[in-house]
Amino acid sequence: MHSSLRRAAGLLSLLLALALAGCLSAPDQEAVRVLQDIAAGPGPSALKQMTPAPERSSLAFVVDGRRTVADLYRPAEPIGAPLVLVPGLSPDGKDDARLVALAESLARARFLVLVPDLEAARQLKISLADARQIGDAAIHLAAMTAPDGFAGVGIAAVSYAVGPAMIAALEPEVEPHVSFVLGLGGYYDTTAMLTYLTTGSYRVPGTSSWRQHRVDPSGVWVFVLSNLDRVSNLADRGRLQEMAERRLSDPNAPIEDLAARLGPEGRSIYALLANRDPDRVPSLIAALPAAIRADLEALSLRGRDLSPLAGRVILIHGEEDSVIPYTESEALAQAIGRLELFLVPGFSHVDSRTVGPEGQRVLIAAMRALLDRRRPQ
Repeated sequence: MHSSLRRAAGLLSLLLALALAGCLSAPDQEAVRVLQDIAAGPGPSALKQMTPAPERSSLAFVVDGRRTVADLYRPAEPIGAPLVLVPGLSPDGKDDARLVALAESLARARFLVLVPDLEAARQLKISLADARQIGDAAIHLAAMTAPDGFAGVGIAAVSYAVGPAMIAALEPEVEPHVSFVLGLGGYYDTTAMLTYLTTGSYRVPGTSSWRQHRVDPSGVWVFVLSNLDRVSNLADRGRLQEMAERRLSDPNAPIEDLAARLGPEGRSIYALLANRDPDRVPSLIAALPAAIRADLEALSLRGRDLSPLAGRVILIHGEEDSVIPYTESEALAQAIGRLELFLVPGFSHVDSRTVGPEGQRVLIAAMRALLDRRRPQ
């Protein structure tokens, strides 16, 4: 997300100039300023010039005996809404520089932002343990802000973290405390997600024909690294790790020497990675180690009753996303029912193309939808 917005910074600057000239409405002007600040990262922006820096502090809390460490970003202006911001897959966790800059931008927009440190995400894994920690963060932030009259908190998540965030929001002890969920570039069905990562194939919901798109080649190797501890054979685990490290350093690095030495577990994983036929993916997933299959099933949103979240979800997805296809957000929208869905032309979190005027219009509308969740100043 962050790199895509930075690449659009030039057009956002133009839009900001138009906003300051009175060509955009006041809500659109604010949305542009927030988008521009996100695109600028720690660099200068109009929003930084207009608002004092938020206060960042560390805290720890315990929910049902589970301890979580988190950072709290408190805006200098009156709080508009409390928000749990879910970290992505990064060894730096809550201290990832891009995440810190995003949290500060949201705090400048009057969100009280709580960023929990997710152990699994630090290890580049997607886990149901993340959902428990996200839920605990929502419960804690709701208790913190209830005396100020806030009836619930928002949860914002990006990419692979959208699944655990949705699962957390559906938990009976968490759901009453959730006022909205923002998902950027998320998934619905883990089988569809893996089909896209490995073959570049995806389907529009309600259709049977496959479409093709260029995918980020690093995605499958991130999947491998995130599942290494589910491989019981230590030799296979080591070879898969070396294969992933080679390909993440050089997408064309040779790995056949390692693939030839894999045992049954490793071969089942490599067969999925090497496959280019989308129709074979379900059977190849069925051949994976049981622990990996169980996690994929647990983390999938397909088959869950998502209707309790109707009216409380904002989904944003780039139509050029090369990690998770935009059709996953479309499928998620169909499963939830009433929500706000923004498909952004030209937008991708890894593609180098710029977002054009129409994409910027949709991004501004999406940011307005988020800002509308705040209490009026």
